[in-house]
Amino acid sequence: MNRGDRAEIAIAVRDGAGQLIVAPANVKLFRNGAEIDQASTSRGRAFFIPRSLGDFSVSVEATGYKSAQKDVSLTIPIRAEVDVYLQQESDSNLSIGVPGKPVLAPKAKEALVKGLQAMNENKLDEAQKQISKAMKLAPGDPEVLYVQGVLYMRQSDWTKAQGVLATANQVDPNQARVLAALGMALCNQNKYEEAIPPLQQSMQLESSAGWETHWALARAYYYRGRYDQALALAQQAHTGSHGSAQVELLLAQCLTAMERYEDSAQVLRDLLKNSPGTTDAATARRWLDRLAADRKIHE
Repeated sequence: MNRGDRAEIAIAVRDGAGQLIVAPANVKLFRNGAEIDQASTSRGRAFFIPRSLGDFSVSVEATGYKSAQKDVSLTIPIRAEVDVYLQQESDSNLSIGVPGKPVLAPKAKEALVKGLQAMNENKLDEAQKQISKAMKLAPGDPEVLYVQGVLYMRQSDWTKAQGVLATANQVDPNQARVLAALGMALCNQNKYEEAIPPLQQSMQLESSAGWETHWALARAYYYRGRYDQALALAQQAHTGSHGSAQVELLLAQCLTAMERYEDSAQVLRDLLKNSPGTTDAATARRWLDRLAADRKIHE
Protein backbone atom coordinates (compact mmCIF):
# COMPACT_ATOMS: atom_id res chain seq x y z
CA MET A 1 0.00 0.00 0.00
CA ASN A 2 1.31 3.45 -0.85
CA ARG A 3 1.45 5.72 2.15
CA GLY A 4 0.18 8.89 0.45
CA ASP A 5 -1.15 11.20 3.18
CA ARG A 6 -1.66 8.40 5.72
CA ALA A 7 0.33 7.77 8.86
CA GLU A 8 2.86 4.94 9.00
CA ILE A 9 3.98 2.79 11.90
CA ALA A 10 7.56 1.52 11.49
CA ILE A 11 8.45 -1.23 13.97
CA ALA A 12 11.97 -2.33 14.87
CA VAL A 13 12.17 -5.56 16.92
CA ARG A 14 15.28 -5.62 19.10
CA ASP A 15 16.91 -7.86 21.69
CA GLY A 16 17.99 -6.82 25.16
CA ALA A 17 21.23 -5.32 23.84
CA GLY A 18 19.36 -3.17 21.34
CA GLN A 19 20.33 -5.23 18.29
CA LEU A 20 17.76 -6.05 15.64
CA ILE A 21 16.42 -9.60 15.90
CA VAL A 22 16.95 -10.87 12.37
CA ALA A 23 14.96 -14.09 12.86
CA PRO A 24 11.35 -13.67 11.65
CA ALA A 25 8.90 -12.35 14.22
CA ASN A 26 5.13 -12.05 13.98
CA VAL A 27 3.84 -8.49 14.46
CA LYS A 28 0.16 -7.69 14.99
CA LEU A 29 -1.51 -4.30 14.99
CA PHE A 30 -4.56 -3.71 17.22
CA ARG A 31 -7.03 -0.88 17.59
CA ASN A 32 -9.60 -0.81 20.37
CA GLY A 33 -8.64 -4.40 21.23
CA ALA A 34 -9.35 -5.71 17.72
CA GLU A 35 -6.63 -6.98 15.41
CA ILE A 36 -6.57 -4.93 12.20
CA ASP A 37 -3.35 -6.07 10.51
CA GLN A 38 -0.34 -8.33 10.90
CA ALA A 39 3.03 -8.85 9.25
CA SER A 40 6.26 -10.81 9.57
CA THR A 41 9.48 -8.93 10.15
CA SER A 42 12.20 -8.70 7.55
CA ARG A 43 15.64 -8.21 9.14
CA GLY A 44 13.94 -7.12 12.32
CA ARG A 45 11.54 -4.60 10.79
CA ALA A 46 7.86 -4.41 9.91
CA PHE A 47 5.63 -1.60 8.64
CA PHE A 48 1.94 -0.74 8.81
CA ILE A 49 -0.10 2.00 7.13
CA PRO A 50 -3.37 2.18 9.08
CA ARG A 51 -6.42 3.52 7.30
CA SER A 52 -7.15 6.11 9.98
CA LEU A 53 -5.53 7.90 12.91
CA GLY A 54 -6.00 7.00 16.56
CA ASP A 55 -4.56 4.85 19.36
CA PHE A 56 -2.97 1.52 18.44
CA SER A 57 -1.19 -1.38 20.11
CA VAL A 58 1.64 -3.38 18.56
CA SER A 59 2.15 -6.99 19.66
CA VAL A 60 5.30 -8.94 18.76
CA GLU A 61 5.99 -12.67 19.09
CA ALA A 62 9.21 -14.47 18.18
CA THR A 63 10.45 -18.00 18.83
CA GLY A 64 12.62 -18.12 21.94
CA TYR A 65 11.46 -14.74 23.23
CA LYS A 66 8.71 -13.49 25.50
CA SER A 67 5.98 -11.66 23.63
CA ALA A 68 5.87 -7.89 24.05
CA GLN A 69 3.41 -5.11 23.40
CA LYS A 70 3.76 -1.38 22.90
CA ASP A 71 1.19 1.39 22.45
CA VAL A 72 1.41 4.15 19.87
CA SER A 73 -0.87 7.14 19.33
CA LEU A 74 -1.20 8.82 15.93
CA THR A 75 -2.94 12.18 15.86
CA ILE A 76 -1.43 13.49 12.63
CA PRO A 77 -0.33 11.60 9.47
CA ILE A 78 3.37 11.17 10.24
CA ARG A 79 5.79 8.25 10.38
CA ALA A 80 5.95 6.81 13.90
CA GLU A 81 9.06 4.75 14.65
CA VAL A 82 8.48 2.18 17.38
CA ASP A 83 11.19 0.05 19.02
CA VAL A 84 9.92 -3.15 20.64
CA TYR A 85 12.41 -4.97 22.90
CA LEU A 86 12.04 -8.72 23.43
CA GLN A 87 13.43 -10.69 26.36
CA GLN A 88 14.52 -14.27 25.88
CA GLU A 89 12.17 -16.87 27.33
CA SER A 90 14.00 -17.64 30.57
CA ASP A 91 17.29 -17.01 32.25
CA SER A 92 18.00 -20.75 32.16
CA ASN A 93 17.87 -20.66 28.37
CA LEU A 94 19.59 -17.29 28.05
CA SER A 95 22.87 -17.70 26.25
CA ILE A 96 24.94 -14.64 27.06
CA GLY A 97 28.31 -14.67 25.38
CA VAL A 98 29.74 -16.13 22.22
CA PRO A 99 29.08 -19.82 21.50
CA GLY A 100 32.03 -21.99 22.46
CA LYS A 101 33.46 -19.39 24.82
CA PRO A 102 33.45 -19.30 28.64
CA VAL A 103 30.01 -18.73 30.14
CA LEU A 104 29.45 -15.93 32.63
CA ALA A 105 29.40 -16.83 36.32
CA PRO A 106 25.84 -16.87 37.73
CA LYS A 107 26.06 -13.58 39.67
CA ALA A 108 27.60 -11.73 36.74
CA LYS A 109 25.00 -13.21 34.41
CA GLU A 110 22.19 -12.20 36.76
CA ALA A 111 23.48 -8.61 36.93
CA LEU A 112 23.84 -8.43 33.16
CA VAL A 113 20.32 -9.76 32.58
CA LYS A 114 18.92 -7.19 35.01
CA GLY A 115 20.90 -4.48 33.26
CA LEU A 116 19.52 -5.49 29.88
CA GLN A 117 15.98 -5.53 31.24
CA ALA A 118 16.45 -2.05 32.68
CA MET A 119 17.75 -0.81 29.34
CA ASN A 120 14.70 -2.30 27.63
CA GLU A 121 12.52 -0.26 29.97
CA ASN A 122 14.68 2.86 29.41
CA LYS A 123 15.71 2.87 33.09
CA LEU A 124 19.26 3.86 32.29
CA ASP A 125 20.37 4.63 35.87
CA GLU A 126 19.30 1.17 37.02
CA ALA A 127 20.90 -0.35 33.91
CA GLN A 128 24.18 1.38 34.74
CA LYS A 129 24.03 0.08 38.32
CA GLN A 130 23.52 -3.53 37.23
CA ILE A 131 26.00 -3.47 34.35
CA SER A 132 28.65 -1.86 36.58
CA LYS A 133 28.12 -4.79 38.94
CA ALA A 134 28.59 -7.22 36.05
CA MET A 135 31.74 -5.34 35.01
CA LYS A 136 33.22 -5.78 38.50
CA LEU A 137 32.39 -9.48 38.54
CA ALA A 138 33.56 -10.15 34.96
CA PRO A 139 35.75 -7.20 33.90
CA GLY A 140 37.20 -8.86 30.83
CA ASP A 141 34.09 -10.52 29.45
CA PRO A 142 33.46 -9.29 25.87
CA GLU A 143 29.66 -9.55 26.20
CA VAL A 144 29.63 -7.41 29.34
CA LEU A 145 31.96 -4.91 27.66
CA TYR A 146 29.71 -4.77 24.60
CA VAL A 147 26.55 -4.18 26.63
CA GLN A 148 28.33 -1.47 28.64
CA GLY A 149 29.32 0.15 25.35
CA VAL A 150 25.73 0.05 24.09
CA LEU A 151 24.55 1.66 27.33
CA TYR A 152 27.12 4.44 27.02
CA MET A 153 25.82 5.05 23.50
CA ARG A 154 22.26 5.23 24.82
CA GLN A 155 23.58 7.86 27.25
CA SER A 156 25.37 9.71 24.39
CA ASP A 157 28.72 9.23 26.16
CA TRP A 158 30.61 8.49 22.98
CA THR A 159 34.13 8.63 24.45
CA LYS A 160 33.42 5.99 27.09
CA ALA A 161 31.53 3.92 24.52
CA GLN A 162 34.55 3.96 22.23
CA GLY A 163 36.84 2.85 25.05
CA VAL A 164 34.89 -0.20 26.20
CA LEU A 165 33.92 -1.25 22.68
CA ALA A 166 37.57 -1.08 21.58
CA THR A 167 38.44 -3.28 24.56
CA ALA A 168 35.65 -5.72 23.67
CA ASN A 169 37.07 -5.93 20.15
CA GLN A 170 40.54 -6.64 21.48
CA VAL A 171 39.28 -9.39 23.78
CA ASP A 172 37.08 -11.02 21.15
CA PRO A 173 37.97 -9.74 17.65
CA ASN A 174 35.83 -9.90 14.51
CA GLN A 175 32.39 -9.57 16.07
CA ALA A 176 30.26 -7.63 13.57
CA ARG A 177 27.96 -5.98 16.11
CA VAL A 178 30.90 -4.78 18.26
CA LEU A 179 32.68 -3.33 15.24
CA ALA A 180 29.51 -1.62 14.03
CA ALA A 181 28.89 -0.05 17.44
CA LEU A 182 32.54 1.04 17.69
CA GLY A 183 32.33 2.68 14.27
CA MET A 184 29.14 4.51 15.24
CA ALA A 185 30.73 5.75 18.48
CA LEU A 186 33.65 7.12 16.48
CA CYS A 187 31.31 8.76 13.95
CA ASN A 188 29.48 10.53 16.74
CA GLN A 189 32.79 12.07 17.79
CA ASN A 190 33.47 13.19 14.20
CA LYS A 191 36.37 10.70 14.02
CA TYR A 192 35.33 9.67 10.53
CA GLU A 193 38.68 8.37 9.27
CA GLU A 194 38.98 6.10 12.33
CA ALA A 195 35.38 4.96 11.97
CA ILE A 196 35.74 3.64 8.43
CA PRO A 197 37.83 0.45 9.10
CA PRO A 198 35.60 -1.06 11.84
CA LEU A 199 32.42 -0.24 9.89
CA GLN A 200 33.84 -1.77 6.72
CA GLN A 201 34.94 -4.87 8.62
CA SER A 202 31.53 -5.19 10.26
CA MET A 203 29.81 -5.20 6.88
CA GLN A 204 32.27 -7.76 5.54
CA LEU A 205 31.57 -10.06 8.48
CA GLU A 206 27.79 -9.65 8.31
CA SER A 207 26.44 -9.31 4.78
CA SER A 208 22.94 -8.61 6.14
CA ALA A 209 24.08 -5.63 8.22
CA GLY A 210 21.25 -3.30 9.17
CA TRP A 211 20.67 0.09 7.62
CA GLU A 212 22.22 1.79 10.67
CA THR A 213 25.65 0.41 9.73
CA HIS A 214 25.23 1.50 6.10
CA TRP A 215 24.19 4.95 7.30
CA ALA A 216 27.16 5.31 9.68
CA LEU A 217 29.67 4.26 7.00
CA ALA A 218 27.99 6.57 4.47
CA ARG A 219 28.43 9.44 6.97
CA ALA A 220 32.10 8.61 7.43
CA TYR A 221 32.67 8.46 3.67
CA TYR A 222 30.81 11.74 3.12
CA TYR A 223 32.82 13.70 5.66
CA ARG A 224 36.04 12.31 4.22
CA GLY A 225 35.05 13.50 0.75
CA ARG A 226 34.39 10.03 -0.70
CA TYR A 227 31.06 11.11 -2.12
CA ASP A 228 30.42 8.34 -4.64
CA GLN A 229 30.88 5.64 -1.99
CA ALA A 230 28.84 7.67 0.49
CA LEU A 231 25.98 8.01 -1.98
CA ALA A 232 25.84 4.28 -2.73
CA LEU A 233 25.62 3.40 0.97
CA ALA A 234 23.18 6.21 1.76
CA GLN A 235 20.87 4.86 -0.94
CA GLN A 236 21.07 1.37 0.60
CA ALA A 237 20.37 2.80 4.05
CA HIS A 238 17.44 4.77 2.64
CA THR A 239 15.91 1.60 1.19
CA GLY A 240 16.42 -0.35 4.40
CA SER A 241 15.18 2.34 6.78
CA HIS A 242 11.99 3.01 4.82
CA GLY A 243 12.24 6.76 5.23
CA SER A 244 14.31 7.57 8.33
CA ALA A 245 14.65 11.36 8.40
CA GLN A 246 18.34 11.17 9.39
CA VAL A 247 19.04 8.92 6.42
CA GLU A 248 17.09 11.18 4.07
CA LEU A 249 19.11 14.21 5.16
CA LEU A 250 22.38 12.37 4.57
CA LEU A 251 21.15 11.14 1.20
CA ALA A 252 20.31 14.72 0.23
CA GLN A 253 23.80 15.83 1.25
CA CYS A 254 25.40 13.10 -0.85
CA LEU A 255 23.27 13.92 -3.89
CA THR A 256 24.15 17.60 -3.55
CA ALA A 257 27.85 16.75 -3.31
CA MET A 258 27.50 14.77 -6.56
CA GLU A 259 25.77 17.81 -8.15
CA ARG A 260 22.47 15.96 -8.46
CA TYR A 261 20.57 18.95 -7.16
CA GLU A 262 17.06 18.12 -8.35
CA ASP A 263 17.32 14.61 -6.90
CA SER A 264 18.49 16.09 -3.62
CA ALA A 265 15.59 18.55 -3.63
CA GLN A 266 13.09 15.74 -4.19
CA VAL A 267 14.42 13.82 -1.17
CA LEU A 268 14.07 16.97 0.92
CA ARG A 269 10.53 17.61 -0.33
CA ASP A 270 9.57 14.04 0.59
CA LEU A 271 10.98 14.55 4.07
CA LEU A 272 8.97 17.76 4.48
CA LYS A 273 5.81 15.93 3.40
CA ASN A 274 6.32 12.85 5.58
CA SER A 275 7.72 14.49 8.74
CA PRO A 276 6.13 17.94 9.02
CA GLY A 277 6.81 20.05 12.08
CA THR A 278 9.97 18.19 13.11
CA THR A 279 13.50 19.49 13.60
CA ASP A 280 14.60 17.42 10.59
CA ALA A 281 11.88 19.05 8.48
CA ALA A 282 13.17 22.48 9.50
CA THR A 283 16.64 21.44 8.38
CA ALA A 284 15.27 20.16 5.08
CA ARG A 285 13.47 23.49 4.55
CA ARG A 286 16.68 25.45 5.09
CA TRP A 287 18.58 23.24 2.67
CA LEU A 288 15.88 23.56 0.02
CA ASP A 289 15.91 27.33 0.41
CA ARG A 290 19.68 27.35 0.01
CA LEU A 291 19.55 25.26 -3.16
CA ALA A 292 16.96 27.63 -4.57
CA ALA A 293 18.92 30.74 -3.53
CA ASP A 294 22.00 29.34 -5.23
CA ARG A 295 19.89 28.67 -8.33
CA LYS A 296 20.64 24.97 -8.25
CA ILE A 297 16.97 24.05 -8.45
CA HIS A 298 13.67 25.49 -9.64
CA GLU A 299 11.05 25.79 -6.92
